[in-house]
Amino acid sequence: MEIAKNPVANRFRGYLPVIIDIETAGFDNKKNPLLEIAAVIVELNADGNFTKSETHAAHIIPFKSSELDDAALKFTGIDPYHPFRMAVDEKDALNRIFKPIKQAIKRNQCTRAILVGHNPAFDIGFLNAAIKRTQIKRSPFHPFSTFDTATLGGLMYGQTVLAKIAKAAEMEWDSEKAHSALYDAEQTAELFCKIVNRWKQLEASIDSPPKTTE
Repeated sequence: MEIAKNPVANRFRGYLPVIIDIETAGFDNKKNPLLEIAAVIVELNADGNFTKSETHAAHIIPFKSSELDDAALKFTGIDPYHPFRMAVDEKDALNRIFKPIKQAIKRNQCTRAILVGHNPAFDIGFLNAAIKRTQIKRSPFHPFSTFDTATLGGLMYGQTVLAKIAKAAEMEWDSEKAHSALYDAEQTAELFCKIVNRWKQLEASIDSPPKTTE
């Protein structure tokens, strides 16, 4: 895939959109641990449209003294201590995700990343709690600003549930793979690119109305 020479920085006030999805063992970001995190970096292709360029993901070992909610584990189907998860500790997982994001920020001449998520208050809350817990000093993300695909989906397709937005946008959706951080992040990234690129087309059509003949 050929990436455009024009930097993303010109599009979102210096921010690089990075789609994040997180799976957890509960809803309390101070007590319940991260179990999975996935990040999809989007960049402009040679045609000037946003496209998925990189995906990074990690399975995470619950932090010491964390609490696991049985209902949350049943919902996601994650066994936090399964040996085949190849999980790493929280700090290693975040550093693994942050390194390529920082590289993408630099090559796109951006100042920092902005988290794109589906109802992202949940994701950024858990991400910020993990950053504080692991004492990572240089997060690539804006600490509170986000882009929400639930809002964008409501605007563009009249739906707010990710699966329903995907269907309305004529995307493939596999309910068996849903609630995996990697799958949900990939699908959310595809949706984000589709909406932003469609908006660009709509703007172009407004700026250049069809010519009429007298």
